[in-house]
Amino acid sequence: MTNSGNILWADDEIDLLKPHILFLESKGYLVQAVTNGLDALEKVQESYYDMVFLDENMPGLSGLDTLTRIKEIKPNLPVVMITKSEEEHIMEDAIGSKIADYLIKPVNQNQILISLKKNLQANQLVSDKTSLNYQQEFRQLGMLLNNRLDVNEWKELYAKLVYWELQLDKIEDSGMSEIFEMQKKEANQQFSGFIENNYLDWLNGVEEGPVFIHNLIKERIFKRKSNAQTLVLVIDNLRYDQWKVLEPVFNKYFVKEKEEVVFSILPTATQYARNAFFAGLMPSEIAKKHPQYWKNEEDEGSKNRFEKELLDLNLKRLGKSSLRYSYNKITNVNAGKKLVEQFHKLKENDMNFLVYNFVDMLSHARTDMEVIRELADDESAYRSLTISWLEHSPLLDVIKKAAEEGMDLIVTTDHGTIKVNQPVKIAGQRNTNTNLRYKVGRGLGYKEKDVFVVREPQDGFLPRQKMSSEFVFAKEQDFFVYPNNYNHFVNYYGNTFQHGGISMEEIMIPYIEMKAK
Repeated sequence: MTNSGNILWADDEIDLLKPHILFLESKGYLVQAVTNGLDALEKVQESYYDMVFLDENMPGLSGLDTLTRIKEIKPNLPVVMITKSEEEHIMEDAIGSKIADYLIKPVNQNQILISLKKNLQANQLVSDKTSLNYQQEFRQLGMLLNNRLDVNEWKELYAKLVYWELQLDKIEDSGMSEIFEMQKKEANQQFSGFIENNYLDWLNGVEEGPVFIHNLIKERIFKRKSNAQTLVLVIDNLRYDQWKVLEPVFNKYFVKEKEEVVFSILPTATQYARNAFFAGLMPSEIAKKHPQYWKNEEDEGSKNRFEKELLDLNLKRLGKSSLRYSYNKITNVNAGKKLVEQFHKLKENDMNFLVYNFVDMLSHARTDMEVIRELADDESAYRSLTISWLEHSPLLDVIKKAAEEGMDLIVTTDHGTIKVNQPVKIAGQRNTNTNLRYKVGRGLGYKEKDVFVVREPQDGFLPRQKMSSEFVFAKEQDFFVYPNNYNHFVNYYGNTFQHGGISMEEIMIPYIEMKAK
């Protein structure tokens, strides 16, 4: 029989537990029995055990003292406390000492077995069940992809794909992960076609489309029923899957009232999407109505310098001139710490808009810095780095303070990002923009089948840079490369995170409303 695990059981009445030990041995476990805490410590020091069952009330060294000593010797060894006592302080002491489980005597054999499986086999059991469940869902998702999905169906499908990506992330089954990646790739192919066929019609009112980012302030933020002070947190370049791994941190301080997948605009780049969010206008409308606050691709300087001015004009158009509000943009740790120190000023406002730039910087740093490329080698590592950032960021202190003040919290972003791996050749003039997911200019050379082209920028509510200029967008996991130095750029930019083009990850973004606990 295969060894299911090595167990140490310490109890001064161990003879009475002989039936339990025989039962475990029949299940393949090797059980070493001792009658006191000192013997248990000696065994732990000299032998390997997968788990310890420890009686709380033993003569000599008590169960709690033995537990403390075991944790000093082997901090990661799971220990299950077994006791006749139901006193709360004993439970609290045991839990505080990081026990794996707490059982009240008399215990039956199945309780012991369940505790063992939960602590020793949980990962494998979860892995097996997750793989089985995804195999069943795989077929259903595949059938959905064969249908002509509408906007809401695409949002639901993407949410399901993100759910399964995060579930498969937790298990060690590379084969199942590869199958998922193939399915996600197919979904992105279909989604790119969906956007090509519908995007311009949505914008021009030919057919009803999704909620776009430039309508969020009007159609979502100001249509809430709550009158509480509100923090509007715009985390630049936050994908929906990243939000889902950050969500448990937010849930410690806030209760989620609404979660929605909304659509960014093309190009899925900060210059266009975030300006549109604050202005409540599409880029060409900003350039036309407020030319002093719009910068084209070839213009020098920051393209998002005037977000506060655009927000102010938007609020006036919406009849919110009397709204007391603040706008802050955080681009480094020191600025974040300063905001925490001055948080009391935010309490004076009805609404506080906060742009946090770290995730976007992480995306770009992964391209430029070798150490970040090592740390965020794949999608899973990229998400892990994002959660690690939040847990050690001044933003977490801002979130805590907002909850303490009873503020509502809105979390959203301007666009997402995608890991690119398929080079697509494009030819352009020397002054063509440098983004790898979209190009704008005259005389661009490309294969029609590889790209989505907006020949008349006004059709996509985009500013016309020059006469006969057009916008060309990469799809799925493609990225643009010029024929010159082709191999160098393919090697340098392949498997990096980019944004500006068409993919589920870039376009379908999170919008969340939360209330303080």
